[in-house]
Amino acid sequence: MMPKKADSGETTVDLLDYLFGPGDRDEHTDPHIVTAWDPALPCPARIPGRMTLSVLGLLLDAPVDALRGPRPAEHVWHVSVRNAPTDRTLTDTEWATVAAEMVAVAGVAPHGDEHGCRWVAVRHAPDHIHIVATLARQDGRHPRIRGDIPNMHTAARTFETAWGLEPMSPLDETARRAPATGEKEKATRRGLTEPARATLQRTVREAAALATDDTDFLTRLRDAGLRVREHHNATTGAVDGYAVALPGDRADHGSRPVWFSGRTLAYDLSRPGSANATNPRSLPPPSPALTPGSAKPRPSWPVPDARRVRVTSPPWATSWPSPPPSPRPPYATRSALRPPGSSRLPGPPARAPSTAPPAPGSRPPPAPWNTHPERPAAAAHPPS
Repeated sequence: MMPKKADSGETTVDLLDYLFGPGDRDEHTDPHIVTAWDPALPCPARIPGRMTLSVLGLLLDAPVDALRGPRPAEHVWHVSVRNAPTDRTLTDTEWATVAAEMVAVAGVAPHGDEHGCRWVAVRHAPDHIHIVATLARQDGRHPRIRGDIPNMHTAARTFETAWGLEPMSPLDETARRAPATGEKEKATRRGLTEPARATLQRTVREAAALATDDTDFLTRLRDAGLRVREHHNATTGAVDGYAVALPGDRADHGSRPVWFSGRTLAYDLSRPGSANATNPRSLPPPSPALTPGSAKPRPSWPVPDARRVRVTSPPWATSWPSPPPSPRPPYATRSALRPPGSSRLPGPPARAPSTAPPAPGSRPPPAPWNTHPERPAAAAHPPS
């Protein structure tokens, strides 16, 4: 599944007219809406009495026309999502799920956001859909469209894994590049069973699987009948890239061959060295086994010398000699402290009043609370 972002535009109706029309070569079949920002939106192709292309364009452009601030110069956001030719044909419900996820991860209309941008997904072929949105939120703000292409490729990888589709996303380093529509039509006019890109992909990958080094890889390409163009580094002169062409595949009225670089065929075939990365014979030999007397190989990353590393402990982890434990007195029970023949514990001994005269210069003891300075102290309990 390959999301591809087209050039932005400023006329929504013209794009809708192309998507719902027959196409440049009558390649559009049964154009219709699979889903939109409003799932109950009528389809202009199937229910023309309730919706027309002009009205649909006005509905999409309404949030843009309602902006009070500056408007984007190109407010039409256009993305196509295409499956590989070998994939099964998805249903409209599955394509609707794909479209809703793509606009959500792109920031156009996140899930659960009722004020997101307005968008519509149109299907006019079995293997792909087109998503059209206007870059103005329904609450009068501008959307935050940042990293929409990487996010959509991540979502495409999820659908490829869940539905068993062929990997086509550039996030997958082994994914191949799907032939364009013009390449398929060119192969049909020439009477070929497949486009030139597909033939080159298979031939280059077979050569990469059998080659032992870069020179052998390029030689095998020439032996397979392909035209090979090498690219050399300007400083070292080493081969750092290549391009291949199929004999008889020419462009510009036959004036030049159609070259395909390794990256345009597959993301892991960008250069000869990366093409051999999956070949076990092209990997460096393993290091010899260590014997008791052999030297230890030096790693490629810096490792500190153990003789120069001072291992210290934090202050709180310092081990100090602990003092010997003090003998604990035996535990005395309440029954042991109770006098014989008594049910109560003895209280503290009574303190005898001091009869010594006060020291010179000391303050006299405070008077009782029930005395008066000019009257003698009254008895605590009057005589009965």
